[in-house]
Amino acid sequence: MDGAPDDGETTRQERRRAFFLNNLDHPEAPYRWGAAEALGRMEDPEAVDALIPLLHDPDWRVRLKAAWALGRIGDARAAPYVHRLARDESEAVRDMAKEAMQQLLKRRFRERSAD
Repeated sequence: MDGAPDDGETTRQERRRAFFLNNLDHPEAPYRWGAAEALGRMEDPEAVDALIPLLHDPDWRVRLKAAWALGRIGDARAAPYVHRLARDESEAVRDMAKEAMQQLLKRRFRERSAD
């Protein structure tokens, strides 16, 4: 046994990912920020492209959770988008954007150090 998930586990993860990705477009903000948080906890790089547009959401909580999720996932593609939140109208979002950028930079540094 190599520790890889079996087909049943993979299918469950795919269903969970699909569920949360669908909720990123939900008309109610709590569903969007909840989905962003869940995808961040999953640390799924496949969610990055879907999370980036949430950085422009009208609800500050959605922007905050999207930035948090992108920082946690750690994919460098998100860095320029997260960086733009440094000028967000919400102080909480600005603070989270700084935190997320630190996480993105740490991950990038670790990857370069490993090479």
